Amino acid sequence: MLQFNVLGPLAIKRDGREIAVPRGPKVRQLLSLLVLHPGTVVSHESLVDELWSKEPPKTALSTLRTHVYHLRKILREESGGTALPGLLHTWSAGYVLRAAPDQVDAETFRRFARDGEALLNAGELEEGARVLARALDLWSGGVLTDVMCGPVLTQYVQHLEEVHMRVLQQRIGAEMQLGHHGHLAAELKSLVTRHPLNEWLHGQLITALYRSGRRGDALQAYQKLRGILQEELGLDPSRALQHMQRVILSGVDGETIAMIQNGTQRSSSTLSRLPQAG
Repeated sequence: MLQFNVLGPLAIKRDGREIAVPRGPKVRQLLSLLVLHPGTVVSHESLVDELWSKEPPKTALSTLRTHVYHLRKILREESGGTALPGLLHTWSAGYVLRAAPDQVDAETFRRFARDGEALLNAGELEEGARVLARALDLWSGGVLTDVMCGPVLTQYVQHLEEVHMRVLQQRIGAEMQLGHHGHLAAELKSLVTRHPLNEWLHGQLITALYRSGRRGDALQAYQKLRGILQEELGLDPSRALQHMQRVILSGVDGETIAMIQNGTQRSSSTLSRLPQAG
């Protein structure tokens, strides 16, 4: 069975063995958009918009058919001539990749994300964190890192990256509630380096350090955030984080810090549905 991966470089595997993907940039765009809609017809309009944006050539539809022909040929050749018949099916309105959701890593990620969130809402923090970690483990870099994305794919890439951050924050929040402060501190240090303007992550780092008995490091982490925000945006940390700093200076217990930290997230993404191809 074929497996399609988009949570990192574009990849196709058959029975665990990676096969070559198309080299042509537009054929890769075509394949990527179809993979993100397994079992669903993607319209000619969406495909043309992705490949040529707002300036399609007069021969756009015939050129699109040529790209589809090459994609079918590559899938057949790279799978040893055993690609499933009708894997890439033509409809009057467009094309559909006949693949089940569990053949696409992005769909599996979204399923784990929903399941993990439901477990957290039911109060099953440990199991919820484990399922969310499984979702995050599916990622091997940014979405479609080796594909030249047009306007349609860019929307999907941005959405998936927002959901990834949401799931990451949910997993970290659950592990913080479980008391895993010590081992989270190192991960959070790496995360705030990659996402320097994410106050929620900074707040979690400050909390993890303080609740691990590292009061001085927690205060240094606050000062570092303050410097970043002032230099990049001309802003001070949120009121909740400022309050957290004052509480740390006063030396109160870690439980109070945790209660304050829960209010530091200014906004978050939701697990909304991806926009449908027109």
